[in-house]
Amino acid sequence: METKQWGVRIDISEAGDNTHVRAVLSTMNGTTVEGVGHARRNPRDRLVPEIGDELAAGRALIDLGGRLVQLAATDIAESITHK
Repeated sequence: METKQWGVRIDISEAGDNTHVRAVLSTMNGTTVEGVGHARRNPRDRLVPEIGDELAAGRALIDLGGRLVQLAATDIAESITHK
């Protein structure tokens, strides 16, 4: 069995009540795929400041997952047309 490892880097930026996250996946062959997510802090969230980070990061990872599925669909379509 072959084991592969892909890394995901999460970059979190905050500006006032807005949180922006970039999730970047890097594969072993050098492919990178990026997802983004945003969150706006609710004034009641001040007691738990991580909520914005968690929401934005979760949204970025969902976006990243969608982009990976689209990349796979494109690769499948290309492999079929090149037969």
